[in-house]
Amino acid sequence: MPENANEVTAAGIARLAGVGRAAVSNWRRRHADFPKPVGGTETSPSFALADVERWLRAQGKLAEVPLRERLWQQIAGHPAGPVTALVHAGCGLLLVRDRPAGWVTLTAVSDERMAELLPTALEEVLTLRFGLPRAVPTPPPGALAPSVPLLRAASDLAAETGARQAFEFLLGRHLEANPRQYTLTPPGPAALMAELAGPAGTVLDPASGTGTLLRAVAHPTALYAQDTDPDLAALTALRLALHSGADVRARAGDALRADAFGQLAADAVLCHPPFNERNWGHDELAYDPRWEYGFPARTESELAWVQHALARLRPGGTAVLLMPPAAASRRSGRRIRADLLRRGALRAVVALPAGAAPPYGIPLHLWVLRKPVPGAAASPELLLVDTARYAVAGRDRLDWQAVHTAVLEAWRPFDKHGTITEQPGAGRSVPVIELLDDDVDLAPARHLPLPACGGGAAELAEVRDRLTAVLRRTGELTPPPPAPPAAPAGPARLPRVGVGELARTGALELRSGGAGAGPAGHGGGGVPVLTEQDVLTGRAPSGSLPETTDEEPVLVAAGDVVVPVLGGGAIARVVDEATAGAALGRNLQLLRPDPAALDPWFLAGFLRGTANNRQASSYASTAARLDVRRLQLPRLPLAEQRRYGERFRALAEFEEALRHAGRLGERLVRGMYDGLTDGSVEA
Repeated sequence: MPENANEVTAAGIARLAGVGRAAVSNWRRRHADFPKPVGGTETSPSFALADVERWLRAQGKLAEVPLRERLWQQIAGHPAGPVTALVHAGCGLLLVRDRPAGWVTLTAVSDERMAELLPTALEEVLTLRFGLPRAVPTPPPGALAPSVPLLRAASDLAAETGARQAFEFLLGRHLEANPRQYTLTPPGPAALMAELAGPAGTVLDPASGTGTLLRAVAHPTALYAQDTDPDLAALTALRLALHSGADVRARAGDALRADAFGQLAADAVLCHPPFNERNWGHDELAYDPRWEYGFPARTESELAWVQHALARLRPGGTAVLLMPPAAASRRSGRRIRADLLRRGALRAVVALPAGAAPPYGIPLHLWVLRKPVPGAAASPELLLVDTARYAVAGRDRLDWQAVHTAVLEAWRPFDKHGTITEQPGAGRSVPVIELLDDDVDLAPARHLPLPACGGGAAELAEVRDRLTAVLRRTGELTPPPPAPPAAPAGPARLPRVGVGELARTGALELRSGGAGAGPAGHGGGGVPVLTEQDVLTGRAPSGSLPETTDEEPVLVAAGDVVVPVLGGGAIARVVDEATAGAALGRNLQLLRPDPAALDPWFLAGFLRGTANNRQASSYASTAARLDVRRLQLPRLPLAEQRRYGERFRALAEFEEALRHAGRLGERLVRGMYDGLTDGSVEA
């Protein structure tokens, strides 16, 4: 493959040079000889990798392209596309791991000869590893010819990190680059589902995606995977083969319409099925023998997957499925749910916190099922567990260890004894007879006894004491009566300077919030994001960065002033040490004052002036937009700025105390209402 066939984005250039994306933007502006874009879009251009490498070396910014980055660029720029390149790389890595001596012999010849010899070697290894038929076809010599350089590079990376780690890096980078193309099961739910299934030799995932669920299984002997996407089926097969010594059997196809493992009796089934699919095969599968518990309605595709999973289990085998919460209560599925309960097939329903898995906005359920053993009595109780108490703002902040522990501490004794001691608001084993009403509603929250509201009377008393203390502090912070100015020439009459002019002279720096920084629950990475709502409400950063973006986030520092630019409100927040390091979110403007020229509290205070905001706002659309550069400050010496700044800081402290008092007051009122109505507080 010619080197200039590869293209790289600004994010890729940053990784090559070991810098941030902002540095790449600066290079493009400052250096006229920086390579010109050869593709992409105006907002996210791409550049020829060879040109970029030459420029970086000439500038002394790159000694040598890191191996993993060069390999990834070869994958991304492959003429047949990155998925084909990943499959070829996986095949090569499998050959490297299973036949190291044969690989050395293959690499000793020219690229052209290597492309001719590879199919025979791959055919032997792939057939031995996956059997026939298989999801990973043997690439012909013509298809392999462009891939030989990347296969050589992949083997070099495998020598450094191991074949499995090399493929995980490449697959992970591909998934990060295409976040909307795949529905991924996060590692937390995958590990929990594997634990709930228990020790299992033979495990099936009939909607395997990228193989995350099967990869979480400990010490399997055989792994079976099926997915409607042939590319995903091939990638999953290679991923599992490189990860485990178990037999791997992967097939492409719709498991409901074209079941590839119709005779399988697995020890366990793990599945994250597609949700809310109307076109799941309702019309052509009306008489399918898998519908042992009832024919699912067209709107109940998830119950079709439940019964498919049970049909592929041995008697006594366990299935764990990730389900939408509606499947536990929709009236169209009540007859199937009732039969699952009567026959003891459904053993537990676990409500996960919102943000656990896609779709991240709703609290999904785990259904634990067990195929009945002929002649054995059905279990008289169903375990219901609710982990909603572990929900937090942002899916990346879930305490998965706490969720994992809470679920298993309820499931293990229930699995052993068939019942557990009731835990208010957390877990309960419910007699099946109680659930067999007209609705057969299995949502855990509807059957669990509520915990004492707010911890009961003792905690409400503590909230009241805290509220009293905050109200006392609020009284102390209340500003003194306003006094008229000692001189007629107050700050309103002093000469003014605009924020735009201050930015031009270097007295402050202006930065805009990143387009990639979004609300909580819609991204990845460990950097929190200060959102517009956080600034308006005075709370800690609650957003999260997206999993992949070409835009370098703007990180706030202590002393920065952050201003929302939409809505027409007069708000400005001085960043403290606790907030420093967060990324600046959308619709926010950052002002970073030079401490030798501007006091941050003075700056923030005058930015909040109503008249100042009114003259700097425009109303060309349905919402007011603030032009921060048009905001004005009085020209005052630094000592005088600090005097005003101290007053503004005191006002901000008073404002925060009022907010805190409001939150505590709401909590006390709600706790008293709940306590009086549920009996945990005496009238």
